Amino acid sequence: MILPITLTIAGAAAILNIWLAIRIATIRVKDKVLIGDGGKPLLLARMRAQANFIEYTPIVLILMALIEFAQGTQNWLWGAGIIYIAGRVLHPFGMDRQTPNVLRAAGVLISFIVTLALAGYALTIPYTTKNGMVTTVTNDGLTPGQ
Repeated sequence: MILPITLTIAGAAAILNIWLAIRIATIRVKDKVLIGDGGKPLLLARMRAQANFIEYTPIVLILMALIEFAQGTQNWLWGAGIIYIAGRVLHPFGMDRQTPNVLRAAGVLISFIVTLALAGYALTIPYTTKNGMVTTVTNDGLTPGQ
């Protein structure tokens, strides 16, 4: 089964991760820092922005894939993926600033909301079928004759 939403969002996330790495590399080259942050606040902020992206993105992609596999392609899942990527683009620009700001806050809030929404929806799937009938994990309707 092809998972077009998850594949598209995973591709966008991979490109975003490379962009985050390039932002780090440009500071490393400019300031001649090979390991660590070299005491450079901007380098540290960019390293943390990428690390934060790596901390959240795998679970979001896993949840998206499992939901898409279980429920099929749905418009709201496209929306969740696009909103997540948009939030992850805002976050590093906010991290570049040394003071609290709307870009960083929006990036964090979007990540939290999308992750919680996907997790909450995923938790309902084992207990409902596509037609809304309640089922259980042991009686999922996939066994012939049930």
